Amino acid sequence: MMNEQRRIVGIDLGTTNSAVACIVNGQPEIISSPEGKRLLPSVVMIDLKGKVLTGDMAKASQVAMPDRVVAAIKRKMGSDELVDMAGQKFLPQEISAMILKELKTFVDAKFDEGETEAVITVPAYFTDEQRRATKRAGELAGFVVERIVNEPTAAAMAFGLQKLEQDQHILVYDLGGGTFDVSVLEMMSGILEVKASAGNSNLGGEDFDWRIVDWLAEKMIQLHDIDPRKDIRTKSLLKEEAEKIKVALSSAEKTVIQLPLITMKENKPVGLSLEISRAEFVALIDDLLAETITCVKQVLADAHVDIADIQEVLLVGGSTRIPKVQELITGFFHKEPCHEVDPDEVVALGAAVQAGLKSGELSDSGMIVTDVAPFSLGIAIWGEYHGQERPGVFQAIIPRNSSIPVTRSERFYTAEPGQVSANVEIYQGEHELVKYNHFLGDFRLDGIPLNWSDVEPIDVTYHYNLNGILEVTATCIKNKKTNSLTVQDALARNSEQDFKESLNKLQKVFAAVVEDEDHFTDEFELEDDELLEPEMRPLVVLEKEVAALEGKIEKVMQTATSSQVKQLKKLALQMKKAVLQSNTEPFALQEIVDEIIDFLIAIEMQEES
Repeated sequence: MMNEQRRIVGIDLGTTNSAVACIVNGQPEIISSPEGKRLLPSVVMIDLKGKVLTGDMAKASQVAMPDRVVAAIKRKMGSDELVDMAGQKFLPQEISAMILKELKTFVDAKFDEGETEAVITVPAYFTDEQRRATKRAGELAGFVVERIVNEPTAAAMAFGLQKLEQDQHILVYDLGGGTFDVSVLEMMSGILEVKASAGNSNLGGEDFDWRIVDWLAEKMIQLHDIDPRKDIRTKSLLKEEAEKIKVALSSAEKTVIQLPLITMKENKPVGLSLEISRAEFVALIDDLLAETITCVKQVLADAHVDIADIQEVLLVGGSTRIPKVQELITGFFHKEPCHEVDPDEVVALGAAVQAGLKSGELSDSGMIVTDVAPFSLGIAIWGEYHGQERPGVFQAIIPRNSSIPVTRSERFYTAEPGQVSANVEIYQGEHELVKYNHFLGDFRLDGIPLNWSDVEPIDVTYHYNLNGILEVTATCIKNKKTNSLTVQDALARNSEQDFKESLNKLQKVFAAVVEDEDHFTDEFELEDDELLEPEMRPLVVLEKEVAALEGKIEKVMQTATSSQVKQLKKLALQMKKAVLQSNTEPFALQEIVDEIIDFLIAIEMQEES
């Protein structure tokens, strides 16, 4: 039975629109606003009186007061970028909290005020930091957030709840306002198993809009020799018009653009009056749509599923209403996609299904859901990269698309004899070098027994649970000395203090008592000690690398081009200078060594191609 003290709702925090849903009589239902609106535009503003407005009113003010309005904040989630709104600075999760706080008023109006637990969805390809930022936004809004669910998984749950007896493969094609995900799931006897996920967290309807904005701007340049993108207001006007054009072309082959006043030139109004066809729009976004099909091919390969094995294709997200998207999917799978689900609401409804499973309201349904790790998880090691031994090579321990929860161990060794401690650096990503992947945290294993005759074995164990929390443990085999790190907790340095400061800021804003809009500008700058320094390799190791590189440079210069030889000589000279200063500036030597290794690898890759 559901805990009477705490209701649970499902939330789709979208780039363009957001929605909240709950279970009613065994079925998921959208919770409408007091005015009866089922979707909330994900737009926030602070008006001239200092009041926070969210949704339609904020969206309507984007052109008139662009400096007071923030939209598409989902694309900045997980970053430390401060967003300016009405002269104040906010973190992305603080803006998202304003959207979620408005959704909570929908919930409170339906159930009366009280503590509410929320299941919030995120794109399958969101990183660890983006997921944690989403969780934090929910907490700032007053929700108890104990579960984050991938959007394609949620969509399949809403669809599959009515078809638990069917055994089939489902592909979810989720093209929203700011993100794209595609997942293959298998439904078998009530068990919904995610087989693989792929996507791009920076591809969606927003990108389509900006392609139209660029097209309109080029027309303005051709006709009037003015680039309207240089002015924030005219740029906002074109963005608003672009959205209307995109929607119009979903039902018409062409549409007329009538903008009598876009800007002024020599004290005269300058506008546009022209047509754009659906074919012209498709040409603008064709490469972006092609990228989504590339992801579809990748996820089918990762899931080891053929096109013919897909029984249902679910289209999720408002951008799937574009006719060309439906044509591409129909042509690729040789079948019509499913039209049983509302692409704008299905993710929120699926989040409610997950909430119902968690609360016990749907315990009799028999549905069991499993998901996968969207990224590979591993560590930085000394290893071989394109024939060159070097530090910073990525070794995956939990490969991408592994079913979760999952626990895996790998055995590694100290870099050299006599080493009594080892640093374990944790990354997620798919590149062979860790510097191109996403850093999650690190810790040091001390107490390795001194052994000058050989290297010491160390077992590294990764445990990744259903909530996306990764725990990493390193164990020295000889003496069983261990150390571990829970990534989600370890990365939240000063998290309680940051949370209180953010909560304070939001309370002041919502109370409309902002006396000095510049007061918050520097409130959330990172502390100096939070800036991550690169790991310093021992000087003796660097000196060995220098000796090896000197011989390698001489060998490569025999076949290199004249420009490459010139650059190699320059780098070799810099390395010699760095060696002379290595006692006082060891980082400079490490940086030039890494630069030379990268340059040698680049030459080698050019030769191979």
